[in-house]
Amino acid sequence: MKPAPLEYVRPRSLPEAVALLSDEAANAKIFAGGQSLGPMLNLRLARPGTLVDIRHIPELRAVRADSRSCSIGATLTHAELEDGAIEDFSRGLLRYVARGIAYRAVRNRGTVGGSLAHADPAADWVSTMAAIDATIVIHGQAGERRVPAEQFLVGAFTSELGTTELLAAVELPRLSVAARWGYYKVCRKTGEFAKAIGVAIQDPQIGLFRILAGSTEGRPVLLTRSAETLASRGPEYAARDAREEIEEALPHLASSHRQQLAVAVHRSLQQLLLAEAA
Repeated sequence: MKPAPLEYVRPRSLPEAVALLSDEAANAKIFAGGQSLGPMLNLRLARPGTLVDIRHIPELRAVRADSRSCSIGATLTHAELEDGAIEDFSRGLLRYVARGIAYRAVRNRGTVGGSLAHADPAADWVSTMAAIDATIVIHGQAGERRVPAEQFLVGAFTSELGTTELLAAVELPRLSVAARWGYYKVCRKTGEFAKAIGVAIQDPQIGLFRILAGSTEGRPVLLTRSAETLASRGPEYAARDAREEIEEALPHLASSHRQQLAVAVHRSLQQLLLAEAA
């Protein structure tokens, strides 16, 4: 099948794109990498009146940084992060995550902002940005607003992003030289969306200790009690607490799914421990 008839518009600025989205008569939909939207258009699961191509807006490719934080534009591709096209603010975490997303052809076109806006709980960036304590920057007619990445998902394929708003950038802390992290996802085969994701990050210099269970049925879950154990007693003790906390925090999930989440989190903490020893 092919998409239903629609208009194609290529705005050159962020305000122009926001104005197009705010026109109710246009029934506009954002297009960036198109790796999720393209198939939906072809199957006519999505039938916008206007396709707003934001790939050529300079503001959405901007990278800004200072000594404490950084901001990456929403239309940077997974491949650009994988290839080190921008400074590595995360001490290798973003680059590691990027190279494990789908296949290279997808990474060449798929964008960080597009993945987040699609709001699939199994997507890598949804869990990664929540784990690293990132902030999602959203633009709309009312101006700019910021949402903590851990709160961005409301549920599966539903986010805090309004229909007339645009995800413009992601802000994240600059990890220090003392930072260590682990990232592990459970998949049936390479390139598939994850059945479970575990992320563990510690950076004593900036006071960041986070453990996350992702690829649930909705919003990723921060394991706060286990993170406190990580800060006070280290990864081995945190791994023991994490299994119990997953059982308590996600009782509605199937036991097999909770087991996969526990495995993913445990493996991420093992990676962190190995990084400490290196």
